[in-house]
Amino acid sequence: MGKQVVVIGAGVGGLATAIRLASNGFKVTVLEKNDFAGGKLSEVYVGPYRFDAGPSLFTLPQWVEELLALSPKPVPFSYERLDIVCRYFFPDGTKIDAHADPQRFATELEQTTGVDRHRILSHFANIRERYQLTAPVFIERSFHRPGTFLSRDFWKGAVNMGKLSVFKTMHEENQQKFHHPKLVQLFDRYATYNGSDPYRAPATLNVIPHLEYHLGAYLPHEGMVAITEALVTTAQNLGVHFHFSTPATRISYKDRKADGVWANAQFFPADVVVSNADVHFTYAQLLEGQKMPKKVAKAERSTSALVFNWGMKDAFPELDVHNIFFAENYSSEFKHLQQGVGAWEDPTVYVFISSKKIKEDAPEGHENWFTMVNVPAKANQDWDQLIPLARKAILQKLEKQLGRTLSSSIAEEWVLSPETIEARTNGWLGALYGTASNSKMAAFSRHPNKSSLLKGLYFVGGSVHPGGGIPLCLSSAKITAQWISENN
Repeated sequence: MGKQVVVIGAGVGGLATAIRLASNGFKVTVLEKNDFAGGKLSEVYVGPYRFDAGPSLFTLPQWVEELLALSPKPVPFSYERLDIVCRYFFPDGTKIDAHADPQRFATELEQTTGVDRHRILSHFANIRERYQLTAPVFIERSFHRPGTFLSRDFWKGAVNMGKLSVFKTMHEENQQKFHHPKLVQLFDRYATYNGSDPYRAPATLNVIPHLEYHLGAYLPHEGMVAITEALVTTAQNLGVHFHFSTPATRISYKDRKADGVWANAQFFPADVVVSNADVHFTYAQLLEGQKMPKKVAKAERSTSALVFNWGMKDAFPELDVHNIFFAENYSSEFKHLQQGVGAWEDPTVYVFISSKKIKEDAPEGHENWFTMVNVPAKANQDWDQLIPLARKAILQKLEKQLGRTLSSSIAEEWVLSPETIEARTNGWLGALYGTASNSKMAAFSRHPNKSSLLKGLYFVGGSVHPGGGIPLCLSSAKITAQWISENN
């Protein structure tokens, strides 16, 4: 009989780990504090409108398909590639469509900014090479296993270190490449994909757009939550047992070996425990008697978000699925975020409208707006006071850009703040991606996937290696499951 594994948390990382271990013969139990799976990758209904409550961009779908293929019977899951990755709106009225086809996007950028399209295509070629050098080491392997540093991939990356732009910031590299402020701002914004600051994050992270423009941006036909639903079905098909509304309260251990988890006054014995909870929360709340590592306690938190889910009783043909309304002064916005106060007075606004493709997500002639701005992680702010101020600033900005009144179109509203994100997901201080990547060594400083304190304790998800976001959480699960399988 296979060894017993208890996974704490049914987020994407926890689900993917459960699937991989169950397919390898382990008996897996998943404990989830909420009455739903997915963590941030979940959904909410507000009146007749459906909203994806978290991640809204889907890349590397083959990594999900790889997991679904482990199911003993087929699991329905479908998606489409988006022709326009994002529609960008600038304060001066300029609009840019980021076409999925790099050639077409380069032509669009040349026409709107005057920057030679060949320079843009050269940038895309450079980030493709950068991804090929970094992904096998930074994303697909653990930095805490000696074999990584003996691998051919590691030494290939080390020899080509100069191509990774480790010693520049994202902004510095983009400024040197493009000079044009709109183009620089457009590519700087990819730092926010992991809750970081382009004026401090290493230029290595300029690799992020490669996923969209070479590998594609997608949308599941039944919404982002369909990823969660497909993973849960796959896990159940493999015999994984789920316990919802069952918050873990303590990881049990004896003789420096994890032996189970207490949840709802019930003990779940285990040979292996995997925490998909935020690593800070795991140490602070679940590991009684174990000292939190200094680097976990002191790590800079990533940004959080303030989200207004608006059910709009009108249609807006000028908008696409993904839309960005840029701040006029981007550097001031990020300096403001560093101060830990609230949303900037002229925030960059992201609007995701799944009903553009999924008609069932809103009544006919209506739209569902997931409207988000970056805000600092929780730090004694008065969000009851800050939320109305941010709402007013967002509406003023969007109304000015779109040339029409919006407040009268809002039929339903549901708000997520750093406080509610923390309560809903146990993400420490509401930080969306755990720790920020605002240093040259950020990729190396994330918490490992295996505990050095307790045998049989492992970690997975966005707050540990290799980081946050759906693809990285799936990679984290693959690393963790492989480590467990080799040791057990």
